[in-house]
Amino acid sequence: MHQVVLIPGDGIGQEITESVKAVFSAAKVKINWIDAVAGMAGVDQYDDPLPEETLDLIKLYKIALKGPLTTPVGGGFRSVNVTLRKAFDLYCNIRPAFSIASVPTPFTLVDMVMFRENTQGLYIGQERWLNDEQTIAESKAVISRNASEKIIRAAFEYAKLHNRKKVTLVHKANILKLTTGLFLQVGKEIAALYPDIQFEDLIVDNMAMQMVIRPQRFDVVVTTNLFGDILSDLASGLVGGLGVTGSANIGTDYAIFEAVHGSAPDIAGQGKANPTAFLFSACMMLDYLGDAEKAEKIRQAILKALENKSVCTGDIGGKGTTSTFTGEVCRLVGK
Repeated sequence: MHQVVLIPGDGIGQEITESVKAVFSAAKVKINWIDAVAGMAGVDQYDDPLPEETLDLIKLYKIALKGPLTTPVGGGFRSVNVTLRKAFDLYCNIRPAFSIASVPTPFTLVDMVMFRENTQGLYIGQERWLNDEQTIAESKAVISRNASEKIIRAAFEYAKLHNRKKVTLVHKANILKLTTGLFLQVGKEIAALYPDIQFEDLIVDNMAMQMVIRPQRFDVVVTTNLFGDILSDLASGLVGGLGVTGSANIGTDYAIFEAVHGSAPDIAGQGKANPTAFLFSACMMLDYLGDAEKAEKIRQAILKALENKSVCTGDIGGKGTTSTFTGEVCRLVGK
């Protein structure tokens, strides 16, 4: 029996969470959901978007599935997502992006997996004003050999395990010679340990251009925090948007799987929310838990349901609702 902390999140979070629970039930996944709160629900109950009670549950059970969260504006509230990654050293963000035949885009045959270093770079939040007038600001970026080794090795190990042929490392070492230069140096050292996997490095601006010209050339991609944040969203855009791509944040001891799209409060409760991305994230969680057979069965049901536009949500050209899509996935997974 899997024990998983479940954080529904804000806005549409409750609806897509119910979708995951229904599909898992239909697939007869043996799981015990441990309810927790964060985001605005945490503020409402504890005056804290990331209550200690939630942190304690994740520490205890070591794995969580998290819906979209809203960080309150003002009041000194910290970003929940960034805080969780730091608190549990979730150094590895994994974002697969693959073409779905029933979700038409200008590109076909895209199949890439983005590995983003999740704890360093500009996201350490070390910023300051350089003058009293607050007209000049400074932000510090930190890249360490240790963190670089962990994320790059994770990308190569994934490629090896899943029979992927190439790893592309993205950097800006021509300008940021010490920080991303170190990242590139470590990448070359680790690549030498995997002679059966092709290795290339690309400067980030060239990478962005290549992704919208020939995205099919990319397989596994590994990069630093800020570049990964931007490029993983770009990769999602190539295959239909954030509504159809899953995400995992994995560390040595803990893992949190999440919906990467927003909480969309403007459509909450209207049956317009597309649960596909959250379902794919939940499937990644099952893979992590060693339940790959159930994960693949659910994935195939999702892909089949996406072909039936009468049940799909409007964001991908359908005429259905969250409920009709969930019902179809449940029907297919239960066959």
